[in-house]
Amino acid sequence: MLNDNCYKENHYVPQWYQRRFLPQSGEQKFRYLDLSPRSFTDPSGLLRQKKSLFRWGTNSCFKQTDLYTTKFGNFESTEIERFFFGRVDSQGRAAVEYFAGFAHPSVDPEAFHALLNYMSVQKLRTPKGIAELSELANLKNKNAALLAMQRFQDLHCATWTESVWAIAEVADTSSGFIISDHPVTVYNEDCFPASDWCRGWRDPEIWRTGTHTLFPLSRTKILILTNLSWVRNPYSKAIALRPNPNPLRTAMFNFTQIQTGRLLSAVEVSQINFIIKKRAFRYIAAAHEDWIHPENHIPSEHWRKLNERYLLMPDPRSVTFTREIVVGYSHGRSDVFDEYGRRPGQKSFKDEALARKEWRTSLAFQGEFARLIGPKRRGRAFEFGKADKVEDDPDFHKYHLGLEPKYLPKGKRSHRDRRAT
Repeated sequence: MLNDNCYKENHYVPQWYQRRFLPQSGEQKFRYLDLSPRSFTDPSGLLRQKKSLFRWGTNSCFKQTDLYTTKFGNFESTEIERFFFGRVDSQGRAAVEYFAGFAHPSVDPEAFHALLNYMSVQKLRTPKGIAELSELANLKNKNAALLAMQRFQDLHCATWTESVWAIAEVADTSSGFIISDHPVTVYNEDCFPASDWCRGWRDPEIWRTGTHTLFPLSRTKILILTNLSWVRNPYSKAIALRPNPNPLRTAMFNFTQIQTGRLLSAVEVSQINFIIKKRAFRYIAAAHEDWIHPENHIPSEHWRKLNERYLLMPDPRSVTFTREIVVGYSHGRSDVFDEYGRRPGQKSFKDEALARKEWRTSLAFQGEFARLIGPKRRGRAFEFGKADKVEDDPDFHKYHLGLEPKYLPKGKRSHRDRRAT
């Protein structure tokens, strides 16, 4: 029988998740890198730096003693580790496995909800996430932060539900994804690591329109979530709020819009690993030492230039321009949502002016994307009972190449096209 001490060593990145980034056979140890190794004074009085690279197994990585232990005077409780994370990890483990192997036309609502809850909690449960939540909610101590983490465990779920989902795979298995101490990573091209948006434990909020969420599902698979407003208009300010940014509400999800089939080159994997490394709080790990130095394998470390070829963007040609979702129930009642989760009677429900603007910018973006990527789709959704075409037919591709970008704000098109060429 386990005693209370077994729940005091808290893995804020679960061991079952860590093992997804190790080979199935051979040495089961990471190259574990401390990005901020501590200094110490040796017996002779010289200032030295502690070792930064280790070869550790999952039991030693990404853990902290009593991170989740609540204390009230002389009384200690490990119930959060035992019961709350026990449920989250049990359901999340199966959900991660499901989406790592996802293929259309599969639909599993339970796995979807379990994955969202796991990802949302994972973003909050790390030392970085707890510090950020404490600041966001103006909390004074760790006990309050741990209680708030349970209360707001679904904080990110509505925004991610309304995002465009893309599952990408490593094309060359000689490369693979690293894992960080904050594995639900965000990237916003306007929020470079040294900016106020990212300083210390801060992250740009996921409801900033240009914020992508990256969540590696394994060493070779990654889930990338992109705000619909950014896919429709990537020429706006990336730090602007997306429409209806309120995260604490219900939202609707369409499995058929998940994009699959994208293969990532070794350079693209290294660029994603560079983002993960730069957004880590202190530690990263990988199955191979070379992977923890992605900066050695990318053309530029410039934060904005990482997105020159729309590294994290789904293929806009496979994103349906919808305006509303109607859900009917067996007893005759129905619910209506627009594309941003607003309901009838709510301010800006089915905003016509915004829709007209986004229709024009989405067409312009499809044209730019076709010019940049070519006729072969980079990701494919599942419409009308079948996957989108692997490659556009000549007439369709020619149409996209000729899409007029004249509707864009002055200077925006040329700026994007210069970056993309």
